[in-house]
Amino acid sequence: EVQLVESGGGLVQAGGSLRLSCAASGFTFDDYAIGWFRLAPGKEREGVSCINNRDGSTYYANSVKGRFTISSDNAKNTVYLQMNSLKPEDTAVYICATRPVTATYWGLFFLYTYQMYDYWGQGTQVTVSS
Repeated sequence: EVQLVESGGGLVQAGGSLRLSCAASGFTFDDYAIGWFRLAPGKEREGVSCINNRDGSTYYANSVKGRFTISSDNAKNTVYLQMNSLKPEDTAVYICATRPVTATYWGLFFLYTYQMYDYWGQGTQVTVSS
């Protein structure tokens, strides 16, 4: 059974940092991509970042580039999202998702096409106060 469990959310002041974790099980981690998405009230689901566990390549949304860093610990089957210089507009439920990736099936569309992901976690709330 595929499981994704997020943790690390919380309440932080603007300018602060949080590190989210997405612990995965039930599939061959190295053959999958992990995406982080966020959902805020009144807004569409937004792709934040994604990583290809086969080769470590990554993509970031322009809104978080330079502030967020995605990384993967393949030995622990866990993907992290380090979030620095947080802003109130980063407030959302952050959800990780996964789907298989191959050498020829990977690209920026992994960041913008949430419908292509097969499995989703429950999400973790991030609240940034001004």
